[in-house]
Amino acid sequence: MTLTRRIFTATALAAATALAACGNAPDNPGGSAMAGTGRSLGAADAPVTMTEYSSVACVHCARFHDEVYPALETYIEAGQMRVVLHEMLNGPPQFAVAGFALAHCVPEERYFDTIDVLFEQQQAIFNTARSSGNVRARYVTIARSMGLSEAQFDACLNDTEINSAIVASHEAALASGVSLTPNFAFNGELLEARTAPGASQPTYFLGGEQVMIDGEPLPARQDGETFSRLIDHLLAQSAGG
Repeated sequence: MTLTRRIFTATALAAATALAACGNAPDNPGGSAMAGTGRSLGAADAPVTMTEYSSVACVHCARFHDEVYPALETYIEAGQMRVVLHEMLNGPPQFAVAGFALAHCVPEERYFDTIDVLFEQQQAIFNTARSSGNVRARYVTIARSMGLSEAQFDACLNDTEINSAIVASHEAALASGVSLTPNFAFNGELLEARTAPGASQPTYFLGGEQVMIDGEPLPARQDGETFSRLIDHLLAQSAGG
């Protein structure tokens, strides 16, 4: 067992202890049970696949989903892009574990709905924690909105297989060189922000190559316009060859 796994396994157990009710947990509820990492949304044969390394306890990830993700939905609905979510534990890890554990237990088709709600409720959860309020009640409310009972939510938090899968996802990202969230790969190539020699502002590199659109480097910005330009560029490349 690696040091990271020991740390986050302890965190997972702490999250279960802090949020779950006392008493024996019932069996894992129905639905998706062990989802593993890499839940996907969109057509499997889409020409562009975006892998998102994200945490439901990461404030920058929540901002991305609030401000940027709406611009991507058109591509997903049109079958042009597939999104794969790679779970990480950045931010307060006890909240990341609790949120992802909940998302693992809802019916598979509601996984991304649950992720959306967790991002929407992130600040409310944080504010409740800061004021020593009932954080568990907020998660129970989200669970109920997704069709889970309070007992089923407790079972999710206490499920060692689910906790292990979440930790394994985080460790796999670290092993691949990803530590910050949100982070992205497109068609298997990591999107990186770098300042090219002689430049003053960072631009995007994909697979080690600077992204050039209409002869100009693509500025390293996390906004809807920039990501739409990148996706349109990748779609044009796919159509051309």
